[in-house]
Amino acid sequence: MHVRSFQLSDVSQVTELLQAALSEECFENTMEPFSRQLSWDSDLIVVAEEEDEIVGTLIGTIEKNYGCYFRIAIHPDHRRRGIGRGLVSAMESRFQARKVHGIYVVGDDHNAAALPLYEAMGYGENQIFKSVRKLSIVEA
Repeated sequence: MHVRSFQLSDVSQVTELLQAALSEECFENTMEPFSRQLSWDSDLIVVAEEEDEIVGTLIGTIEKNYGCYFRIAIHPDHRRRGIGRGLVSAMESRFQARKVHGIYVVGDDHNAAALPLYEAMGYGENQIFKSVRKLSIVEA
């Protein structure tokens, strides 16, 4: 597995991945923030590749100098293989390089399944933004 920055040529593969990995409602609620983050700072979107196929993606954003993991998606056929850990580690490095004040996980209903991954990587309850907190990429 190789984790790298999102490239514009990845749009169709990432869109297909998001559609395969997320519920229909989550997919619909993710596409607009994904587009906004692409236009604002595409360096905060990372993808995981295996044999030239994108099998995972993580959309991050920075809100008031805090890094936020917005949405992670791993293709159902590639789950439980360390892809999520690789994506989170790559994004964490990007946030640290930008000297954010802290890093948080968006804890909306759609991220509930991913919370154990974040918790296993050391992100505790006090680092979970509840759904009441609106991010700029969601509410622009």
